[in-house]
Amino acid sequence: MSCPFCDIVAGRLEASVLAQTEYSLAFLDLRQPVQGHVLVVPKAHVEDIYGIEPAQAGDVMQLGVCVAHALREAFHAPGLNLWQSNGAAAGQEVPHFHLHVQPRRVADGLLRVYPHGAPSPSPREALDDMARRIRLFLSHDDGVAMPSRSP
Repeated sequence: MSCPFCDIVAGRLEASVLAQTEYSLAFLDLRQPVQGHVLVVPKAHVEDIYGIEPAQAGDVMQLGVCVAHALREAFHAPGLNLWQSNGAAAGQEVPHFHLHVQPRRVADGLLRVYPHGAPSPSPREALDDMARRIRLFLSHDDGVAMPSRSP
């Protein structure tokens, strides 16, 4: 199956490339709901966050930070979103890991985080229970620090 982002990396599809590192590429998204919507992708095909190696993820994020600074200067937008989606349920349209970097303005109508208003805070007991469940699947081998005390 053909991947459009792999085709861009290989030069088989045109793109307005902004920057690249040895492992990542930044280019303008074809769809520009606001000026400056950039995608940052690993050059190697990685379908989603579950398959990306830590070094690749770090390189994509570092290039994303550089792009964010450039967007701030180029468009003078008072805000910026970084977002990354995994799977159809999250809105991932291209099965190649990619980070969206998008300048934002007040009332631009994009990406309302809470379209029906902010949810009420969850009870502490529920949050602590979720934290315990999640920590079961974190590993010291991944370089993740665990809290010294569990609630």
